[in-house]
Amino acid sequence: MTSGPAGQPDILYHPDRAKWEARTAQRLAEDPSLLKTPLPSGFPSNIKSTLAWEGADWTHESQWVYNLTQEDLQEIDLAVRHFHNLKLPTGLAAPKTFPLPTLGPKLQDLAQELYGGRGFFVLRTIPISLYPIEDVILIYAGVSSYVAPVRGLQDKNGGVLAHITDLSHRFGDDRIGSPAYTTDKQVFHTDQGVDIVSLFALDTAKEGGVSRISSSWRVYNELAEKRPDLVKTLSDPWDVEEFGLDPPYTSRPLLYYLDSRIIIQYARRYFTGFQGLPRSRDVPPITEAQAEALDALHFVGEKYSLGLNFQKGEYNGYRDDETQKRHLLRLWLRNEELAWELPDELKPLWKRTFSVHPDDQTFAAKAVIREPAKGKQKPIN
Repeated sequence: MTSGPAGQPDILYHPDRAKWEARTAQRLAEDPSLLKTPLPSGFPSNIKSTLAWEGADWTHESQWVYNLTQEDLQEIDLAVRHFHNLKLPTGLAAPKTFPLPTLGPKLQDLAQELYGGRGFFVLRTIPISLYPIEDVILIYAGVSSYVAPVRGLQDKNGGVLAHITDLSHRFGDDRIGSPAYTTDKQVFHTDQGVDIVSLFALDTAKEGGVSRISSSWRVYNELAEKRPDLVKTLSDPWDVEEFGLDPPYTSRPLLYYLDSRIIIQYARRYFTGFQGLPRSRDVPPITEAQAEALDALHFVGEKYSLGLNFQKGEYNGYRDDETQKRHLLRLWLRNEELAWELPDELKPLWKRTFSVHPDDQTFAAKAVIREPAKGKQKPIN
């Protein structure tokens, strides 16, 4: 396994607080003026919004959980039967083909929370044991279509559904390039080129796994106040690894301020690599400032994070055993009516993600692992 490009700083996928603090101390000792760096032109010193929250702001899960009623569940069951009668492919699951006359408007209200409220919610609980996996997937697609009707491509074969589960017992480190296929703790990140990341829990882990989320707007406010130099670093272009594509990397900022909104778009593994997908020697190394900025995003995010106690599954470090294994489904979604204006640098990425027509969408019923460079999938029996 390659160690990465020459000159790459001492930084790995899993953040190391001691290394972060040492790097910060050294950089500020070498240049104390960093703390007086002006914010990039137009960037605010503080942004006030319901999206700029701290974990401590939320006192009970009733503030973000919607519990499905028996009437809601009956509507979902009738919608499944209605959709089957239409004999359509799952990609055409939408409000017109998956009717939820009273639950639908409630879900559309929750969509408003995602784009202009707190930015997250949890929906409980669909009785998945009553349905075959194909119908569970249909329910997931149909219900989520009321929140955001446009589904994003997650592999190059039309796949819009991803299975998030541990595959490390079947594949070596050289085959796995994402922590989503391991029991490793995932660090704070945003998924690549999507508005909404939706997770549906099929099963829980044996032990561990509160899923932690954090407000990127609150993270921004702290960096703008205490480390404006890192705000500038994040808003300058970065060389983003493309893991075997041509060209091998693209350049864009990780942080934007547009239409009075903060947008952070990044995943740490694109700059540090992960297991079978290290940062390529053909990609320029990141700088010490960028290494510090990556750690700052993680540790400040951790400081203000909130734990979501999903009844099934999680999105953090966990432990499985032979009788109980975490298994999540993931959709990438977009609501065109509510969507924010995108910076020009991100438009190609979003266009690539949301380019698949509903007729061409595929939904894998079994866990798959793909070859990231070519998008090929191999089923896991």
